[in-house]
Amino acid sequence: MTGKDEENKLWVRRFNPRDDSGLRLVCLPHAGGSASFYLPVAHAAPGPVDVLAIQYPGRQDRRKEPSVPTIAELADEVTRVLEPWLDQPLALFGHSMGATLAFEVARRLEDRHGVVLAALFASGRRAPSRHRDENVHRQGDDGVIAELKRLSGTDSQVLGDEDLLRMVLPAIRADYRAVETYVYEPGGKLRCPVIGLVGDDDPKVTVDEARSWGDHTEGTFDLHVFTGGHFYLTDHQDEIMKVISDNLLPARTG
Repeated sequence: MTGKDEENKLWVRRFNPRDDSGLRLVCLPHAGGSASFYLPVAHAAPGPVDVLAIQYPGRQDRRKEPSVPTIAELADEVTRVLEPWLDQPLALFGHSMGATLAFEVARRLEDRHGVVLAALFASGRRAPSRHRDENVHRQGDDGVIAELKRLSGTDSQVLGDEDLLRMVLPAIRADYRAVETYVYEPGGKLRCPVIGLVGDDDPKVTVDEARSWGDHTEGTFDLHVFTGGHFYLTDHQDEIMKVISDNLLPARTG
């Protein structure tokens, strides 16, 4: 195996490989999240869909690597590591920070490779053009921990283990810095379908802010609103998988 193959394995995780799938869904984690967050998606995805999950530097088995400081740089890296996977139709699913990252990756795939996604699923995040002033990354450790508990997005075992939590805080803070300092640069619209997903009680994004994703594509746009907060996903896995299936399987056979 070449060094390039080894690097790709660091970034791209396949928990349930489906080599004969014909369509790939690439999942991008939230701030502080890891590829394993999408393990249930990999096992629940319909047979024709091969799920790839991105593992960012700075967490789990990559915890000794420095985090990537900006969304733009992270999008460049993810676009690069996805190049070997462009032989089949591709879709992106990103939650929270991952949704913003997915948008920037989609832009790069279109501009640099002429690849139009089968679909972009933007979950739990306002549209790139909808700005909020946020500064969690500037707060002390206690402030960051309070935000994590408010959103309930970090494993409860981690939140209950002070030493473990302090160990992962640098990566979490770096992610918050990257997404909170992200500046949308106006440009051409995407050509792919965009599907927004949001919880109706999410403190990080309103339904109206999620609806603005439709302004960023020339393709179709649809919005799905679920009950729950920022991590509504954990209570609606079956419904979300149906949204994914309904949008991806026609893309493969149409």
